[in-house]
Amino acid sequence: MTHAFIDLQPPVIAANDLSKSYTFHKQQAGLGGAIRSLVRRTYETRLAVDKISFTINRGEVVGLLGPNGAGKTTTLKMLSGLLYVTSGELEVLGFTPSDRKHDYLRRIALVMGQKTMLWWDVPAMESLLLHKEMYGLTTKEFESNVAELAELLEVQDLLNVQVRKVSLGERMKLELMAALVHGPEILFLDEPTIGLDVVAKARVRTFLAEVNRLRGTTILVTSHDMDDIEALCSRVMIIDHGRLQYDGSLEQLVHTARPRKLVRATYATNVDGGRLAKLEGVTAVDSADQTIKLEVDRERAGDVLEQLTRIGPLVDLDVADADIEEIMRDLFQRRSTLGDA
Repeated sequence: MTHAFIDLQPPVIAANDLSKSYTFHKQQAGLGGAIRSLVRRTYETRLAVDKISFTINRGEVVGLLGPNGAGKTTTLKMLSGLLYVTSGELEVLGFTPSDRKHDYLRRIALVMGQKTMLWWDVPAMESLLLHKEMYGLTTKEFESNVAELAELLEVQDLLNVQVRKVSLGERMKLELMAALVHGPEILFLDEPTIGLDVVAKARVRTFLAEVNRLRGTTILVTSHDMDDIEALCSRVMIIDHGRLQYDGSLEQLVHTARPRKLVRATYATNVDGGRLAKLEGVTAVDSADQTIKLEVDRERAGDVLEQLTRIGPLVDLDVADADIEEIMRDLFQRRSTLGDA
């Protein structure tokens, strides 16, 4: 997990009671519905983000989590200035993002996994040269940044290849390069590894961790891939139904949501783990031949591990926290059930 470069300066992002609502026209399907809508229109207002407040310090890497439609992408778009705030206060690097001032845009970058900043029919270097002019980079700055990023991303051989001819993973690397070539202080990422294979995802995560470590870049990332969050973020914010439900460390989230350890013990011979179910703190036991799996309260884990060593000749022992993705799925399902009740 990345240990972010964090200083004691004021927050680079400050949101207070931040809200965003949309008003849209509802129309029934079919010709009849279309005709009726010409005479009498029905409008509905939907609250996408509902009075969320948070601050992010320089150099932090923060994961913004939530189910589809929770308000994550809307929040990123407000932070980057693509959407106006309906109500509340928002300040990023001392600017109001929706003003879209050049001095502000010069200091941020937004990468959306399903959008592209690169021209498909020309080499990536052509797009990078356009960014050079857009952001007013000197030739020395541009060449230095391109060389550094190309080495970190291992894309030196791709800069002069038509973008449409590179793989999805290679294109995402080039997208990140285009986003970072002007040296932004804040990087907003929306599903940066979507559609990538396991190897490509790992390389993107490694690169982002290096950018944070070397440059102190503040990163706010949304992702449905919990491996992204575990690899990059020490802090997470959970948004559900437009509201901020949790803001804290990933470790504390795991401890609160699943205050148990998962233990798997493998023995050299068949063993009977049935008696472990009677131990204090043990909530589930699955015993089959030479393997015992169990869940145990964190506070009692030491005592249970000691008992495991007495059952038989131990070959392997694995102790882990609950799977992050499973925790998130349980949290959202639980809230969805409560909301429907």
